[in-house]
Amino acid sequence: MSKRYYEDLSWQIGDVSITRLVEVVLKSPVETLFTDGTAEGLAPYASWLKPNFIDENDQLLISIHAFLIRSGDMNIIVDTCSGNGKKLPLFDEWNDLNTPFLENMTALGFTPETIDRVLCTHLHFDHVGWNTQKVGDEWLPTFPNARYLFGATEWKFWMDEEDHFDTGCREQAVLPILDAGLADLVESNHIINDEISLIPTPGHTPGHVSIHISSKGEQAIITGDMFHHPCQMAKPGLLDIGDVEHDRAEQTRIQFMQDYADGPVLILGTHFATPTAGKIISDGDGYKFES
Repeated sequence: MSKRYYEDLSWQIGDVSITRLVEVVLKSPVETLFTDGTAEGLAPYASWLKPNFIDENDQLLISIHAFLIRSGDMNIIVDTCSGNGKKLPLFDEWNDLNTPFLENMTALGFTPETIDRVLCTHLHFDHVGWNTQKVGDEWLPTFPNARYLFGATEWKFWMDEEDHFDTGCREQAVLPILDAGLADLVESNHIINDEISLIPTPGHTPGHVSIHISSKGEQAIITGDMFHHPCQMAKPGLLDIGDVEHDRAEQTRIQFMQDYADGPVLILGTHFATPTAGKIISDGDGYKFES
C-alpha cells in the first residue's frame, strides 16, 4: 500500500452538519483487502468504480477518516482513525504515524476539548486510534470532556479476544478510556439525541454499529466497516480480511442494501475515498454506489 492526503468535505442533513476529517488515504491491491478478490473480478464495475474508488492501476483507494458532527449544541466525532505513534507491526503504512490530524481538526472548528461524544462503530485499531494520545509513557484520552460510546456487545467480544492483527489497540486506545471512567457501554440501537442514533450492523465485528442521522426530513447513515469499499455493493460476498463473522457480514450488507437502495438516504462510507458520500442504486441483479 502507498499513502497520500486529501481535502476534507462537508454535508448538511437538515440542521446537522457532517464534516470528513482525513487522516490518510491508501492504495491497496484488491487481494490485500479481499482475499478472494481480483482486479479482473471487479472489471465489470469499472464504469462506476473508476476513477474515484479504483485507480488507473487497478488499486483500491481506501480513505482513513473520521466524521465530525454538529447536532444542536453537541459536537461528535465518529471513528477516530489510527492515531499517531501507534505501533502496528503488521501494517507498515499505519505504523508509527505522525499526521497533523488534531491540527486539521482544530482548523475545522473542533478542538479536542469541545468534543462531547466519541462514537466508535467498532473496536478495530483504525477506528479507535485517536481515542488516546501518548503523553510521556502513558496513553491518555485525547478528548477529555467527552463520553466515549463503546458497544456493550462489541466490548464483551474484544475484552478477551486476541487481536489477530497484533495492533495493541485494546491496551493503547480502549482500556485507557475505561480506566479514566470516560466510557459508556451502550446497546446497538442506542439513541444519542433526537437526530443521532446507532443502528446494529453486525458481522464485520459482533457488535458493529452504523450511525443514523435524521433531521428535518433528511437522512444519512455512516457505514463504519459494514462496507470497507464500494465494490462490496456489487459483490457483498467478497472475503474481507477484517470480517470476524463473514456470512453474517454478507447478510448484513445485503439486507442494508435492500432496505436503502433507490431511496433518499445519503450513505457516508467510513473508508470510501472522495467523494465519500452517495446513494445505493439498483444495478441489474445487484447494486452500485452513485455519488
